[in-house]
Amino acid sequence: MSVPIASERVLPTLNADGTRRRIRPKLYAGPRLTGRRRVAWLLMVLFAAIPWLEWNKKPLVLLDLPRREFTLFGTTFLPTDGVLLMLLLLAIFIAIIATTAVVGRAWCGWACPQTVYMEFLFRPIERLFEGRPEDQRKLDRSGPSLRRVAKNGVFLIVSFVLANVFLSYFVGVRTLLAWTRLSPFEHWEPFLVVAVTTGLVFFDFAFFREQMCTVACPYARLQSVLLDPRSLIVGYDKTRGEPRGKGKIQPGRGDCIDCNACVAACPTGIDIRDGLQLECIACAQCVDACDGIMQKIKRPLGLIRYGSQVELEARPRASTPARIFRPRVVVYGVLLAGLLVTLGTLAGTRQPAEVTVLRGLGAPFTVEQGRVTGALRVKVQNRGAEGRRYRLEILASPPVTLIAPENPLDVAGGAHRTTALFVVAPTNSFHAGRREIVVRVADDHGFTADTPYRLVGPEEVP
Repeated sequence: MSVPIASERVLPTLNADGTRRRIRPKLYAGPRLTGRRRVAWLLMVLFAAIPWLEWNKKPLVLLDLPRREFTLFGTTFLPTDGVLLMLLLLAIFIAIIATTAVVGRAWCGWACPQTVYMEFLFRPIERLFEGRPEDQRKLDRSGPSLRRVAKNGVFLIVSFVLANVFLSYFVGVRTLLAWTRLSPFEHWEPFLVVAVTTGLVFFDFAFFREQMCTVACPYARLQSVLLDPRSLIVGYDKTRGEPRGKGKIQPGRGDCIDCNACVAACPTGIDIRDGLQLECIACAQCVDACDGIMQKIKRPLGLIRYGSQVELEARPRASTPARIFRPRVVVYGVLLAGLLVTLGTLAGTRQPAEVTVLRGLGAPFTVEQGRVTGALRVKVQNRGAEGRRYRLEILASPPVTLIAPENPLDVAGGAHRTTALFVVAPTNSFHAGRREIVVRVADDHGFTADTPYRLVGPEEVP
């Protein structure tokens, strides 16, 4: 049975017969590559350093999933802070939309972890072992070699390191360092997480690569609704470049000499001269490549450049202010500002502690000698970095008797404790089997929390 052959390439990472087309981009020196390299190394250093940094005596970032506590910039968000987390996620979502509307897919080309680690960590390692793109293609045709095995070994080590850094965001560096001194059998679950993450990172950067951007990532498919004709993109100036032709510039021909340097430099394998494509990650490697060629043939730079569609097509009213300040960007800005103000207001008015009153374990009440004893539990979450002592009391009229095993209750900074309380009240103070009280929790720093609570008792008074 013969394999059907497509009349043209369907995806830049596939050949016409459906086999994998491996992209081996060629590096062209230029200001965009230099700038992206500096940004990439800064981001990689930050990624490795953030788990070690602290703010207000708390980790700068710690996503403690088992305890359902997220610490961001020294502020701990609890499960009850769902509104704050929702506002934060909405703000991030709107910020991505607004950024895309203004500067296109600059995130993909300059700051996305996939691009940063692929282009500025894994590909440089690959070039170190396998040489230039032409040499890599020879290895692709010749099959496995010692150089490729050694390269993949280094890839695996780097993937393991990145997996451990990734895990430190969820368990903290101190816990991670303690685990490294133990046998994997003593903490097999985190070890399994690291092993699986290592495998996924290795698979992504050693094999899947640019297909993460062109096939798997949904952001590329969203650009059709997020971009508009005045968004910043990387584009080819057809009015200046066409008609193209090889060799020296001739009268009546455009500046493009069809050298294909832009195609050779593209990390996703597209031809930017075909127009805006979802595979373009706006990395501008084609800009550096084309500018280098223009310098050699003594033509103006910018045949391929950052610009909006209206600028590249020489439409009227294509000034920079018009590209930035337009209705959709203003709406996005207002929405984002509103979300950030609301988030900041709610976060700033949060109490320094959270109090939860729960029913006691076992029987809800007991009756003895004309008195009802009700059991309840009080959970105190100290949001601050310093330990606090919390006084417990019951507000009720007529008064009731409070029996507390520990009062005041000592709670360490960032920790929580639950204590049992017993409330004793006369039987005749219950009406229809219930009585309303208020549980007050206060400390010496001005914090007070009053929580209404309903005691249950006998339906009928004997």
